[in-house]
Amino acid sequence: MFSRLHSGALFGVDALPVDVEVNSGESGEPKIFIVGLPDAAVKESLNRVSSAMANSGFCMPSTKMTVNLAPGDIKKEGPIYDLPISLAILASLGVVSQAPMQDYIIAGELSLSGSLRAISGGVAMALLAKKSGKKGVILPPESAYEASLVEGVDVFAPRTLRELVDFFLGKANIQKISQPKELLPGENDGIFDVDFADVKGQFQVRRAVEVAVAGGHNLLMVGPPGSGKSMIAKRIPTIMPLPTYEEFLEILGVYSAAGLTKAAEYRRFKRPFRAPHHTISKVGLVGGGPNPKPGEVSLAHNGVLFLDELPEFGSVLDNLRQPMEDGRLTISRAAGKITLPCKFMLVAAMNPCKCGYYGSTQRRCRCTPQQIRAYRARVSGPMLDRIDIHVEAAALSVEDIRSGKPAESSEAIRRRVVAARTIQQRRFAGTPIHSNADMTAPMLRRYCNLDDKKSSLLVSAMNDLGLSARAWDRILKVSRTIADLDDSLDIQTHHLLEAINYRALDREF
Repeated sequence: MFSRLHSGALFGVDALPVDVEVNSGESGEPKIFIVGLPDAAVKESLNRVSSAMANSGFCMPSTKMTVNLAPGDIKKEGPIYDLPISLAILASLGVVSQAPMQDYIIAGELSLSGSLRAISGGVAMALLAKKSGKKGVILPPESAYEASLVEGVDVFAPRTLRELVDFFLGKANIQKISQPKELLPGENDGIFDVDFADVKGQFQVRRAVEVAVAGGHNLLMVGPPGSGKSMIAKRIPTIMPLPTYEEFLEILGVYSAAGLTKAAEYRRFKRPFRAPHHTISKVGLVGGGPNPKPGEVSLAHNGVLFLDELPEFGSVLDNLRQPMEDGRLTISRAAGKITLPCKFMLVAAMNPCKCGYYGSTQRRCRCTPQQIRAYRARVSGPMLDRIDIHVEAAALSVEDIRSGKPAESSEAIRRRVVAARTIQQRRFAGTPIHSNADMTAPMLRRYCNLDDKKSSLLVSAMNDLGLSARAWDRILKVSRTIADLDDSLDIQTHHLLEAINYRALDREF
């Protein structure tokens, strides 16, 4: 007897429809065949399915049986087909009707006892069900937890295979999963263990960070060891606006596809903050591999990617250039292309030289001019060009360290940032643009128009600093953000001068 159920194949952060077809009762030697480009984990599913069915009170067919995962040109990976295969087998044997199952996308891994285990891509499966016009999804409890955020989709989370079969037979009731409060905006959002009030001194850096977050600009901090660069970077999430519902669903979708939402720490309504070590590989940073998975740039989507000791990343850095420009990353493989979202704010920190004390008034630099040039040359010019704001973090004085006076809190800074972002939301309403850093060329002409005096000032700065055409646009975008922080309709001269000052390191590099 033939049966067909609906499941999905995770492809990047999206799910593609997959039909699970089973034909039992075929003539020939009793054996089970599985076809449709299955990987090793899918082939092993038959062993898990047979044990799970036996421990759930069901018997496998004693005839030849074929399991087909269609379409056959998409590689099927992982144990997510255990549950739909077992249900399709039972439907082919007449144990349960396949009709009520047609309204759902079904995915899940089975243990040998018949209980369900979490899978990656719960959010993607729910989105696939919504796109396909299905009533809902059936997933393991832990995966259903995150999938319930997708509106308009019923999410059911059986604990065992037996419970799900009884549900379709009308012998048991499984309640729909409601949206978890932990994953929705709540009163505890915006509460962090760290605060900008802990940062001593560094008023120029604090200001640059505020401007960067307000406009979504990339930021580079250059200073000696102990100047507080990493400390400041770790506090940037405390002044960022909370993500919108749509942004958080995108974030959760990436983490779900990477299999990271199984950890409770990734289930908070917040923006991600990723800080990979400088020994990371290209695949680890931008994603990919034989079975392409999201890298750090995608895990930082709608959040912050912090690269400490920037020159130590070496040639891997240049792989960031295209994602930083486009906000998405396309990975091409023989089987096809996948596109991963990666709209992040880059925050980087580095020493001015290898020993870290070039230009310091407190300690003598031990590097030769050649060593300094070689150290800084590890960060390419095109990479620096894509960083909007460069700021020097000076060594802290003894007076700053001893000072017991708290600095301005994250909450106070955050209010100004949110006010500036609100102005930008009104400005770009009805467009896919959310911040000044993403403005297109027509938007620059409309919202960053300079009079002759200001244009002459910017031209002089471009010539004196030897800046590129890309730097011109970035200075205008940063100027617009500074004006927004001042609630100014037009870019004033002091806004432009501050933005130009944030490119001063271009000459040194």
